[in-house]
Amino acid sequence: MSGEQHILYVGAVLPKRSETFVYREVLGLRERGVRVSVASVHPPEQGLDDPALQELAGEAVPVYGEGLGGKYKAWADACKQSLWRPPIGITETRVGYWPKYQLQCDGGHALARRVRDHGITHVHAHMAHVPTTVAMHTAKALGVPFSFTGHAADLFRDRSALKTKLKRAAFVACISHWHRGFYNGLVPRDDSAYPVVRCGVDIDRFVPGDQAERSGLLTVGRLVRKKGFDLLIDAMAACSSDTRLTIVGDGPERSALQTQIEASRLTDRVELVGAKANHEVRAMMQRASGFVLPCRVAEDGDRDGIPVVLMEAMASGLAVISGDIVTIRELVEHDATGLMVAPGSVDELTAAVDRLQADTGLAQRLALAGRQRVVDEFSQSANLERLCGAFDASYRTSKKVSDTFYAKNKAVEG
Repeated sequence: MSGEQHILYVGAVLPKRSETFVYREVLGLRERGVRVSVASVHPPEQGLDDPALQELAGEAVPVYGEGLGGKYKAWADACKQSLWRPPIGITETRVGYWPKYQLQCDGGHALARRVRDHGITHVHAHMAHVPTTVAMHTAKALGVPFSFTGHAADLFRDRSALKTKLKRAAFVACISHWHRGFYNGLVPRDDSAYPVVRCGVDIDRFVPGDQAERSGLLTVGRLVRKKGFDLLIDAMAACSSDTRLTIVGDGPERSALQTQIEASRLTDRVELVGAKANHEVRAMMQRASGFVLPCRVAEDGDRDGIPVVLMEAMASGLAVISGDIVTIRELVEHDATGLMVAPGSVDELTAAVDRLQADTGLAQRLALAGRQRVVDEFSQSANLERLCGAFDASYRTSKKVSDTFYAKNKAVEG
């Protein structure tokens, strides 16, 4: 990449422990010599276990400024503006959302003022809803291109002016070929505008552990409906083995899941351990005998893209079981790189758990093939290369337009 580039990353909470794919991308670009600054819509998460993340949190530029007072005033101003007319480019969004969208537009302009003297050449956002709205208006105010990476709830449950963003973006990083097709169905563009850039995994950090020391099943994720943890608890109650399950994560379903574990009399075999630091999760993956994430489409339409934690488990040499969501098929091929079960089917999930526990040869075959799949397609290095290519193409186009504009004006003046 050109040394002249300076990319501003915008996230909802940057850094955030659970969004490893965002901060790893930022740190990975920096390791490649790319100048990257970060902005956070909400206050960044503090007290993270990695000094690099603590430093990132300390330098994150706030979108709404310090304290709640500034945000409440901005909210009041946004409500006043949107009472009379919709924000520009928001006609595809319901009227009740106009004030929120206006607030995000204003946040983008405020962020632009804060970084105006930083020499930003491109703005990139993760999550297609609020962060991308902010990024789009920041870029417009700065006169630079923007791009974004969409994921899951931000595209389905919480969609906001997505067509407008797809039209205006210099490019949209697609975490799967399915996402590229989804975007093309809304706003057809050339493949160069929709490059496939996976959320990559550092395959040198996530490595297989000692096979002889592995025992018990592991699952990791935010405790929400789309992850299917309730289904997994039911499957544990029905499976024929007495294997143990550790559930890592936190979220709104935690109390209900704990009640379910107790009602199923599984407290001696299934344990909810809460959120864990990243290095602790890596160590747990090296000790587990298998990984299960029975994803499904939640009642509100929320669903996963390709969960990074599945990639991490496969890179760590774990045989995996996943819910058969269409995007996940690009990572997990049934009976080849893992096992897939029908979303919502406790019977299929139970059978898959039993099969994996009973057949060590199968588990080893899936584990080897799964890691190779991650190495070939989902490694961080390969996908940073793709992302840098997209940033370079955008920069060349932007610079060409700028140079042409400058030349025309100089000719007129002369």
